[in-house]
Amino acid sequence: MPMASEPHEMCPILRDFLTYHETILGHSKKTVDEYYLDLRRFFRYLKRARKLVPANTPLDEISIADVELSLLATVTVTDVYEFVNFLSRDCAVGAAGRARKIATLRSFYKYLTAKTHQLSENPIQNLDSPRLKKSLPRYLSLEESIRLLESVDGPDQARDYCILTIFLNCGLRISELAGLNKTDVRGDQLRVVGKGNKERMVYLNDACLAAIRDWLAVRDGTAGADPHALFLSRSRQRMTPAGIHYMVKRRFLKAGLDSTLYSSHKLRHTAATLMLENGVDVRTLQEVLGHEHLNTTQIYTHVNNESLRAAARANPLAKVKKKS
Repeated sequence: MPMASEPHEMCPILRDFLTYHETILGHSKKTVDEYYLDLRRFFRYLKRARKLVPANTPLDEISIADVELSLLATVTVTDVYEFVNFLSRDCAVGAAGRARKIATLRSFYKYLTAKTHQLSENPIQNLDSPRLKKSLPRYLSLEESIRLLESVDGPDQARDYCILTIFLNCGLRISELAGLNKTDVRGDQLRVVGKGNKERMVYLNDACLAAIRDWLAVRDGTAGADPHALFLSRSRQRMTPAGIHYMVKRRFLKAGLDSTLYSSHKLRHTAATLMLENGVDVRTLQEVLGHEHLNTTQIYTHVNNESLRAAARANPLAKVKKKS
């Protein structure tokens, strides 16, 4: 947590807010670190905008250790919009990054008002978020997925085939897959630890069970291996997300797929799309993917879905046309 690494940068209000998110709400260290970085940048900007530091002070050198509630209470919606404009114009922060920082500020001021009652009114209650362009997730077709699996060969064949099979059948995040332990395989179920350390159970189909069985036969015969990790690197250590990402990129190239268009996360999109296209309802898919909110899952309902076209054609009114 950033408290340990930069204690001189931590004002009490920010420290308490981050502790609340990590210990009470159970958010991951990565999420808490992102909150810290977002609010540190805003506090630095605010001090410069209020002329509390010399005008030529670089933003990265402005301390936030002395930020107090009295300063935060003066913030207005206009201040936040000017901050967002600064991020866009001077820092080249994209729409998604700006939206995340606004979400952080919303959470922070909600904490100050509704949770701890340090402020009686929320000064950014009516703050709007940047409009984000929604794009459809890129994914592999069924034929491309099969080609990817069939192209796996070489000394790491059992391991890589197992990883790709779990990606394509279960839709795990890369961090979730890297974090798997041998003990997480429980019969036909897989225990997955997702965002915010939330656990879910994913059922394993025959393809996954066979791939895991084949890999464990190789993995368990490896001397000096990490005793817990399900997937091991060639150095016999737990595979990292970066290592898995690199492996997936190599396997795309081997299969003749454009590795600049696809990544390990696209395999998650592929699993979601194929399940939805083959009859899985969106709420079930939400549980499988570990999405906290249904609207995150619903982006997959907009993909090209032949079954929806078939349903439209099957309607008995499909051939009823206006008489000329």
